[in-house]
Amino acid sequence: QVQLVESGGGLVQAGGSLRLSCAASGRTSGRFGMGWFRQAPGKLREFVAGISWIDGNTNYADSVKGRFTISRDNSKNTLALQMNNLKPEDTAVYYCAAQESTGSWKYWGQGTQVTVSS
Repeated sequence: QVQLVESGGGLVQAGGSLRLSCAASGRTSGRFGMGWFRQAPGKLREFVAGISWIDGNTNYADSVKGRFTISRDNSKNTLALQMNNLKPEDTAVYYCAAQESTGSWKYWGQGTQVTVSS
């Protein structure tokens, strides 16, 4: 089992920045991809960004490309999401997630609220 705990959410004005962090604990010796998802009120949870364990390759949703950057520190078992030039439509609960060996997103954090005011 892997436990994930997010931090760093909050309220920011449009155009501002926030940095989310995710600390992983438990069975973290496995090689798993990690990522960030978000869910806005009344909407389905959506993929935001992901990063591979193997080669560190990253991928992003089109809506955040060029504004968000995902990174991980394997030695510290942490994941981060730097969010710049935030927009009101980025308002959502953001979740940290980790894949299991099959590639499915099995492990989830409790979520952290990000609110962007216009």
